[in-house]
Amino acid sequence: MEITLIRHGRSQLDAKKSITFQEFLDWVNQYNSRGVVEETHYPQEAVKKMNEANLVITSDLKRSIDSASLLRKNVKAISSSLFRELELPVTTKSFPSIKLSSDTWAVLLRILWFSGYSANCESYKSAKQRAELAANKIMELTTKHQNVVLIGHGFFNRLLAKELQNKGWKRKTKITAKHWGAITFTNHV
Repeated sequence: MEITLIRHGRSQLDAKKSITFQEFLDWVNQYNSRGVVEETHYPQEAVKKMNEANLVITSDLKRSIDSASLLRKNVKAISSSLFRELELPVTTKSFPSIKLSSDTWAVLLRILWFSGYSANCESYKSAKQRAELAANKIMELTTKHQNVVLIGHGFFNRLLAKELQNKGWKRKTKITAKHWGAITFTNHV
């Protein structure tokens, strides 16, 4: 049995422009509703794993769903919010005079989140519990389908990878957070 976690492709939304915190909140909404950049070539490992999969799962976010379709045309994937990316906390403060890139805002908020600040979003503890539920679900599906691919997200895929390892799955490839990066696990029951 084999499970492969693949991170979605690069977003169509530019992350380089400096924006205020309020603009960043709007940027996040756009990021979640936009698709991914269609590449000329995709990593061979990601394409290979998608073509070998008996079942493809995605989160219910557009960048995940679109990535599955780009890696394997006419794929019939199961989409679920269970596999969504970890949310960022939202503060009521607006910081109108501070402008940072969306990547920098995201890093700062992720640091706060890992430090225990989870205003208006799922806590780290809850995210770990969701990752355990997701691991159980994907293992159940793998029992039936033998070879499953999940097109997910960087941070959630990492939590899910840790849960799979805790449940005895052996990692065949290194953990990566690169767009289109594939992490494969096996379990010989």
